[in-house]
Amino acid sequence: MPDEPAAPTSPAATASPTSQPVPRIAYIAVATALFMEFIDSSALSTALPTLAEAFAVDPLHLKLALTAYILALAVFIPISGWMAERFQPRRVFLAAMAVFLCGSALCGLSQNLEQLVGARIVQGMGGAMMTPVARLIVVGSTSRAELIRAMGWFTTPALLGPLVGPPLAGFVLSVADWPWIFFINIPIGLIGMAAVVRFVPRITLPHPGPFDWSGFALAATAITGVVVVAETAGLPLLQLPAQVGIVALALCSLWIYLRRPPTGVRPILDLTLLRYPTFRASLMGGTVVRLGVGATPFLMPLLLQVGLGWTPLQAGSVTLAGGLGVFLARPFSGPLLRRWGFRTMLLAFVAITATLTAAPGFFRPETPVPLIMALLLAAGFSRSLQFIATNTIAFADVPQESIARASTLSAVCQQIGLALGVSFGGLMLHVARGGGETLTPQSFTWPFIAVGATTLLSAVIYWRLDRNAGSEISGRTGV
Repeated sequence: MPDEPAAPTSPAATASPTSQPVPRIAYIAVATALFMEFIDSSALSTALPTLAEAFAVDPLHLKLALTAYILALAVFIPISGWMAERFQPRRVFLAAMAVFLCGSALCGLSQNLEQLVGARIVQGMGGAMMTPVARLIVVGSTSRAELIRAMGWFTTPALLGPLVGPPLAGFVLSVADWPWIFFINIPIGLIGMAAVVRFVPRITLPHPGPFDWSGFALAATAITGVVVVAETAGLPLLQLPAQVGIVALALCSLWIYLRRPPTGVRPILDLTLLRYPTFRASLMGGTVVRLGVGATPFLMPLLLQVGLGWTPLQAGSVTLAGGLGVFLARPFSGPLLRRWGFRTMLLAFVAITATLTAAPGFFRPETPVPLIMALLLAAGFSRSLQFIATNTIAFADVPQESIARASTLSAVCQQIGLALGVSFGGLMLHVARGGGETLTPQSFTWPFIAVGATTLLSAVIYWRLDRNAGSEISGRTGV
């Protein structure tokens, strides 16, 4: 499940707001980017078994469609801030939406898995620019007095997308063919682009200076290499020598990136920020959690539709309980943080999240549907509170002038964790299935247990946090 929006990912986020009042509809206009992304990701997860049948491929291979998009996000998110500063945020945002819509159309026109993966990469290139630049527009065009209200409107689609996406995909698949889960983005995006042109103000930003092309190439090579090898593990897509070569190239690129001398150019990813304990704990712990829960959007539709034999509409209607849990958790985050503090809250909810992440492995045809929905709702609730806490504490010790760079690094690591989570879930399912071709409910037991256990490993990282870490943010007093 995608994380909720975080802090701005560009130094331009500190730009002075426009002097003219910004209409509320402007925030809603740019928020269509989030709405499309969240609907698209949750709808695609619901449609995975249908796509496997349409393309006549093993359902496990469909994880490529998920990770291709996430990989594109991880690679191109660091560019978004520089692009917005260099070419003006509104212009970049409109171009990003156009790229995303082109990718959506190409997804719907795909004739095989290879074409779908390529189209998803195009979508990811647009998505990598859309959401960070949209957030930049909101922050850069709003006074501090209005910022909370503005961000409330801007983040609403992040709550609605996971609720609307699964049942919408289930309904579309019950009345039309699968391409329409992608084509539905087009009218939403075109309406949003028209609203952006009409209502969103232009923001003038200082020139960002030269782009760190060498850093981008090295970081992109390292990220792509790691994800590609993880994604192809257990699948007959790459031979072992090729995998070893890709890993070596990725590690070499990372080593060169870390060892290269200062260039005077703003680094594409500032790894020196890991010296801050709370930021380091958030990054490492959050990545481990995403290794676990990132597998859920891939495993759950296969369990419900292939393992249990449900229709897409049934599966989509039931899994919206997880999105509802995310929605219901928001009001509780502040009071719980003030009462417990970050360390206790992270330890408690990562344990609950790990347990509930493993629970679907025990779903069987005779399991009552209300119980399944209750467990999914509780999982969404606990996962949301865990991510709110870990995303917030990331910036507790980071200086104000480094917030944008920290947010960029955090966003990239989030996507890497999610991509590796999907790959890990697919590998565990491949191992659990053994030599058989049929996926039964029992095939999912050990994969869900494995991703739940992986999620729990983050407790080791959170345990090392100071008991009062982030107290100036949480408002907690005392020990």
